[in-house]
Amino acid sequence: MRTAALRRCLAPALRATVLPSRALCGRRVRGGGAAAAAARKITENAKNSLASLKRENPRLEPMLAIIQAHDDHLIQEMNKNFAEEVGLHVIHICLPEGSSKDEIVNEILRLNEDPNVQGLALDLPESLYSSKVLNAVKPEKDVDGLSDVNLGRLVRGDAYDCLVPPPVCAVMELLEDLGGKTVLLVGAGGAAGAALQCMLQREGAATMSCQWKAPQLQAKLHHADVVVVGSTKPDDVPVSWIKPGTTIISCSRDLLSEKHNHGQQNNHAAENTVGSLAIAMRMQNMVKTTERWIQSQQHRKWDLRCLKLQPLSPVPSDIEISRAQSPKAVDVLAKEIGLLTDEIEIYGQTKAKVRLSLLERLKNQPDGKCVLVAGITPTPLGEGKSTVTIGLVQALTAHLNVNSFACLRQPSQGPTFGVKGGAAGGGYAQVIPMEEFNLHLTGDIHAITAANNLLAAAIDARILHENTQSDKALYNRLVPVVNGVRGFSPIQLARLRRLGINKTDPGTLTEEEISKFARLGIDPSTITWQRVVDTNDRFLRKITVGQASTEKGFVRQAQFDIAVASEIMAILALTTSLQDMKERLGKMVVANDKKGEPVTAEDLGVTGALAVLMKDAIKPTLMQTLEGTPVFVHAGPFANIAHGNSSVLADKIALKLVGEKGFVVTEAGFGADIGMEKFFNIKCRASGLVPSVVVLVATVRALKMHGGGPNVTAGAPLKKEYTEENLQLVADGCCNLQKQIQITQLFGVPVVVALNVFKTDSPAEVDLVCEIAKQSGAFDAVPCNHWSAGGRGAVKLAQAVEKAANQKNSFKYLYSLELPIVEKIRIIAQKVYGAQDIELSPTAQSQVDRYTRQGFGNLPICMAKTHLSLSHQPERKGVPTGFVLPISDVRASIGAGFIYPLVGTMSTMPGLPTRPCFYDIDLDPVTEEVKGLF
Repeated sequence: MRTAALRRCLAPALRATVLPSRALCGRRVRGGGAAAAAARKITENAKNSLASLKRENPRLEPMLAIIQAHDDHLIQEMNKNFAEEVGLHVIHICLPEGSSKDEIVNEILRLNEDPNVQGLALDLPESLYSSKVLNAVKPEKDVDGLSDVNLGRLVRGDAYDCLVPPPVCAVMELLEDLGGKTVLLVGAGGAAGAALQCMLQREGAATMSCQWKAPQLQAKLHHADVVVVGSTKPDDVPVSWIKPGTTIISCSRDLLSEKHNHGQQNNHAAENTVGSLAIAMRMQNMVKTTERWIQSQQHRKWDLRCLKLQPLSPVPSDIEISRAQSPKAVDVLAKEIGLLTDEIEIYGQTKAKVRLSLLERLKNQPDGKCVLVAGITPTPLGEGKSTVTIGLVQALTAHLNVNSFACLRQPSQGPTFGVKGGAAGGGYAQVIPMEEFNLHLTGDIHAITAANNLLAAAIDARILHENTQSDKALYNRLVPVVNGVRGFSPIQLARLRRLGINKTDPGTLTEEEISKFARLGIDPSTITWQRVVDTNDRFLRKITVGQASTEKGFVRQAQFDIAVASEIMAILALTTSLQDMKERLGKMVVANDKKGEPVTAEDLGVTGALAVLMKDAIKPTLMQTLEGTPVFVHAGPFANIAHGNSSVLADKIALKLVGEKGFVVTEAGFGADIGMEKFFNIKCRASGLVPSVVVLVATVRALKMHGGGPNVTAGAPLKKEYTEENLQLVADGCCNLQKQIQITQLFGVPVVVALNVFKTDSPAEVDLVCEIAKQSGAFDAVPCNHWSAGGRGAVKLAQAVEKAANQKNSFKYLYSLELPIVEKIRIIAQKVYGAQDIELSPTAQSQVDRYTRQGFGNLPICMAKTHLSLSHQPERKGVPTGFVLPISDVRASIGAGFIYPLVGTMSTMPGLPTRPCFYDIDLDPVTEEVKGLF
């Protein structure tokens, strides 16, 4: 409301004067003493209210920021004194008097984003009060109620959501019994006059307004019972125009600054502290703003606008379905689920990073229930775990009105352009826009690639420099003289402390200490850190590096892994904070030195740089389903060569946002024997999460394969056994489903089987699977049609999950971390895979001995094994028995916090097939639409 007119009329920090004439003609006005008493009472009430808020929130320290661009120190002092009396912290940002509107707006925008500032007010010269300036203030911080948003609420009568501008409050506090009276506003046009007129009319007064130079001024003054003056009366307007008994309230800035001469106005009686009353009202508004800020920080029931689906038959392609839906703007979605504006970083229209500060804000909020989606041993086509995950949350939130969040992994470009395609779900259970989900997203995998390869480059460069320089030369380059000063960097000081060298002056190290500090002595044959790229490229499985003459004969064999196999990806998925991530990055073991001791990223001095590259990737990405329900996409480790789960941080944030009665549905990669086992034994240990339910996804197609059906090949048509009813194949294949249920029961968590129904499945086949699942110990088994019907097709699954979540949960880990590495591997092989025993190669045994000696024996196990069979042989379907599981090698991800044995001939770099998916992917050069993704 503080336009130029407001400054002339109702500037809240101004002292106004009540000027009663000789008789009030029955009008009641609160005089100077009453106004001062009202200011004291309001101040005391605000003080008590704030004290009550502080008792409930002991760490509360509300801050009011006031931007001032004039040299009037009296207003500043009054604000300061009132704030101190109430118990508020106030800061004045004193800008030069000639500051431009853009400079003011820049300062406002800075304070809008300052989480330590709860309220914002402006004390500016008249020329700076423009719509641009006033509407730059965030409505939730608008203590003076001047933004269009707040004024609109005031005019509509939304008393709870709006704040009445302090000077308007002051005027209304002074006037009583306004019913039937006529109030004239002189020099109080624009938004200010409108707000005051609105308040006066609600009290039954008739209102008029005009300027001092208006020809009808005399007539209006003669008819007015009350005159509110917004600026100094010109000398050519005689006092005689004002009828006797009229109450005059002046809000002129001149009165506060004591620049106005009262002597000429014979009926200007007592100058009162109405300006002080307005400032008291400002502080009262600040307390109200603080209370609303506290409420905004707390969890609340979502007010989610779900998107309508109109499923078509036959079901169109995934990308056609995705493109046919109009997603909500991501900032709208964020507000609906309780995120604050300073907790999101928007990427385009449909994606946003969520800041980790939310966890601190909601730390006292009870968590919701965690639901894990796993599956039976899949065909190469996949059985729809992502689709079930999305269908389930669409059912819970869009159809059952239950807060729910899906947490998915970010897909790698390897399968997206290779065989499997994208991972956004499918049909009418998708994350949208699916092309943005599947391609680049917010760049997290690229950040991982950059960080991983920086470390790889650092390893080879360090070996080269140590091989070609003396101790002294190496030390002088590691600790150079800069601007005449020589000093260690913080990470170098940390290395000195680890070496037991308690010195900080580079000039005081002995020759022995210099050698010890400068030389890592990496043994090239022990390097385990590989370069990565997010593409299936089989010709990078073995390479030779260092062949250029500039590398001076330092040649070694190396390899590339796919980016999602990087330990940095595993760290991203398991970390719990930025500090935790930095510590984990520093602990990554990249090789051994020539004495057999581990060499870490911290030793190479690269930890801080890696953290910088990963600082944005650590924040989960918010997207939405086809029905407008929220999804977190974060981290993307494969389940066969890594631990195969989305991030701990995404789960933790989602569990806070859904609230105690809500659900977070997170997916584990491949079969329950792989992704689910790692979720329980690795992710749950790292996070403290305790799942309430496991949803085990099965398909008739996969069960037929496990029952002896012909091979299923990606890209090839399905054989008739899979498209025609065959109850015997289904019954025989249910052994795999039964085994996966048994694996789930090892961890003491209720399991609900979700049968992902295809149009070729017969009712008898569906009924048979559900019956066998229930007989085998599943809490329930439910056929699901979310692919063709959206969330409506998974309502029964959602209801079953709700019921199962209320069952007794006796969650437990499969093994103790204190057991030897080999014994932990054996437990997984025998109890989960059904192996008779394990067999370690000499290389694997040597690595186990080394890691045990180095102190890494108490880490959990992350098996790298084919996902196409419970055994190590992809062609063995159903439930293989009697096999010995071969462990060809054992590696360690110390930063991520696990040991990973390689089973058989597992590769960490996939290859492209004869006909990759990229044959079908194209871009329309006119519309820029992506085609062919699935």
